[in-house]
Amino acid sequence: MKLIDNQANIQTIRKISSQFKTVSMEIDELLSMVINTAAEIVGTKYASLLLLQDEKTKKLQYYQSSGDHMGELKDIKIPPGVGIAGTVSKTGKMIISNDVQNDTRWYKKANEEGSVQVKSIACLPLILDKKVIGVIQFRDKTSGEGFSDMDIDVLGKFSRMIPQFFQASKSRRALGKEFDRLKDKYMQRYTIVGESEAIQKCISMAERLANSKASVMITGESGTGKELFAHLIHDRGPRQTQPFISVSCGALPASILERELFGHEKGAFTSADSTKIGLFEAAHRGTLFLDEIGEMPPDMQVKLLRVVQEESFIRLGGTETIKVDVRIITATNRDLEEMVREGKFRQDLYYRIHVIGIEVPPLRDRREDIPDLVTYFIKKHTPQRRQTDTGESQPIKKVNKSLLAHLKGHSWPGNIRELENSIERAIVLTDSDELTPEAFPFESQNTPIEVDVGASLKEANDAFRQTFITNTLKSTGGNRTKAAKILNVQRSYLSRLIKELQIN
Repeated sequence: MKLIDNQANIQTIRKISSQFKTVSMEIDELLSMVINTAAEIVGTKYASLLLLQDEKTKKLQYYQSSGDHMGELKDIKIPPGVGIAGTVSKTGKMIISNDVQNDTRWYKKANEEGSVQVKSIACLPLILDKKVIGVIQFRDKTSGEGFSDMDIDVLGKFSRMIPQFFQASKSRRALGKEFDRLKDKYMQRYTIVGESEAIQKCISMAERLANSKASVMITGESGTGKELFAHLIHDRGPRQTQPFISVSCGALPASILERELFGHEKGAFTSADSTKIGLFEAAHRGTLFLDEIGEMPPDMQVKLLRVVQEESFIRLGGTETIKVDVRIITATNRDLEEMVREGKFRQDLYYRIHVIGIEVPPLRDRREDIPDLVTYFIKKHTPQRRQTDTGESQPIKKVNKSLLAHLKGHSWPGNIRELENSIERAIVLTDSDELTPEAFPFESQNTPIEVDVGASLKEANDAFRQTFITNTLKSTGGNRTKAAKILNVQRSYLSRLIKELQIN
């Protein structure tokens, strides 16, 4: 099973976090684990850590190396400015060379294995208190390719992490908390599960949009994970270190929503005993995620349009114009194009917030992801610390052979959210170590087609079409555009049939 990135990497980071808190864990063991983790994530054959021998000579000496080559390398010392490692140590700037044999900076004397033809190398400085204390280098990707920008980004994060070990080696608990933070951040980011073409297309689009400020609208049925894609866009872009603020436009009355978005001055209304900033100010330089934008009242749509156009607003009860730099991402499970045609949603606002769209597929259109999702949710909802009567840890439930077929046969009107809730419920209510179809008693979502014998062919045909179209509309949450796509008919023709067959 794969997430956006390899789930095994996240598990390794969790392992580092827990082991660092162990008193017996030596700094050398920790460094070895981190270096090997970085090499595995990027997919390189060898990794080495070199440290400055002393402040006077500034020569580099091998401190750690993957594989069985440390014995051959321990006596090698590299002068400052000599070779790729020496150059990085002297300048404090990384060097990425994807054609080492033709790189004049390559110091063959310092080659880890002179008999091996090195193709590519990534060498990064280790900086502590603005001073270079060593370098870390990675050689030759197992795929045979050169180092990509994404590889460099990952290795850069590890190179910034390693100097902290030396600085905080006397404070294991402090560094353990840092690892916990990294672990939690990774776990929060990489939770979009699935390898289907439909979901990978959405992930690819979200990653492409990350560096843009263009407004994005994420559409899809309830429970498909629209907010996860909003987080992905934010986390992969330049605003990742800035706030990500989320608000549901359908959860609050218009008057309260206005206060939440724009804030208010002291005395703006009876209970306003102090000034309060709004979510637009809180999201300055970051991202504001407006969920269920289709539920926003008309008068609020006008006020939102002004902020989107002018990037400024006035607090409730205030007079000062406040400028903000906010990226807006919206989401809805409604057909906004239809709402625009019906006059229920402003057309000018629609075009402002729907510069680029991502449509997240319903679970019924990506059933091949169900096995991965089941595995993920079983692990997520299995109590990690719950103890059985025998004192043993709670085992992870196994999946019965017939269960996946049973789950794939369900229409999942509640999508991923329904699947997750069903699995969590099944884990709690199942005493055995195996989940079976009996733990998922789905009720039929479809109305049965009943035609009395003696009816005319036209009446039978109308009854079938009425029920079939009704069931399809139920599966799309009433979205006619999606229903027409499933039925493979024009939307205008579907609307005509709905009127003709008197479908509510």
